[in-house]
This record gives sequence, C-alpha cells and structure tokens, in this order.
Amino acid sequence: MGLIIRSSAIHAAGCYTTTRIPKGKRVVEYTGPRLTKDEADILYEDSPLTYLFGLGDGSVVIDGHCMAMFINHSCDANCETGEEDGRVWVTAIKNIAPGSEITYDYCLYDGGDDAAVCNCGSKNCRGTMYSKEEVRRRKAAAKKAPGKTPRGKRAKRKTGASDGG
Repeated sequence: MGLIIRSSAIHAAGCYTTTRIPKGKRVVEYTGPRLTKDEADILYEDSPLTYLFGLGDGSVVIDGHCMAMFINHSCDANCETGEEDGRVWVTAIKNIAPGSEITYDYCLYDGGDDAAVCNCGSKNCRGTMYSKEEVRRRKAAAKKAPGKTPRGKRAKRKTGASDGG
C-alpha cells in the first residue's frame, strides 16, 4: 500500500493513500520513542504542537516520528487506532478510495484549558478533538466550578480508543 504526505484542508499536511484500502486492513503503525508522561510534559512544555500518542493508561506516550504522525483528526474518520502488545496500529474502518486522506478520531485528553478546536469539516463535527468522554468530563467540571475551566497544559495526547470518539 502506498502512503504519501501532502497538503491537507484539515490541517497543514496530511497522510493520503495512493491505493485502495479495504475495511479492516492495517494502514500504518504509530512509532517513535516511548516517554513517560512527565518526560513528555517537560520536553514539550513550550511547544504548541506535539505528536504524542498515549499508551494504555496514558502514563507512557509515543513521541511520533513516523508516517502516522501526519494523519489528521476527523470526527467522521475512515480509520481507528488500536493498541496491540504495546504497538499502535491505524486500521481502516471503511473502504478507502485511492487519493483519500487517512484520518482517525484523536480522542484527545489531558489538555488543560486548550479548546483543541476541530477543523475536520465533517457533517457531524463536534467542534473539538477531545473524546466524547473528555467533553462530558469537562462540562461536569465546569458546572461544579462556574467561571473556571480545568487547568493544565495544551491538548497533546491521542488515545488508542477506537469507539469513534
């Protein structure tokens, strides 16, 4: 299967397929050095952009240095991620036509007060790259502390959740 990186309407550069990808096929592995969450927070403290992917409970992240790091978020994704034996795979959840941009739902978490605005443009866009669970958690926290938003660092971790977000 052929993958290429080129300009994307979603965000800067994106990952595209040059061949048909059938539903259920592994597209690419998300690879890179493993860091603890604390190491990543220190390393990227002043960086507005990261390519971190949370493993398991999120205490360890992959610092993306691979083709998969260019896969953009979409609320109507054509792929999902899954963790198997400590490896993260991006797998097609739909048949994908040649020339299509590869996308998955980032299901972000641990983003502090960053809105993690979504630019996917899909019909069912929820307006954020945070997972549905994280959106619910943030709304509940906001109700408990009116006028305050959860504090912390920017959105930066993708999760292996594959429930569509």
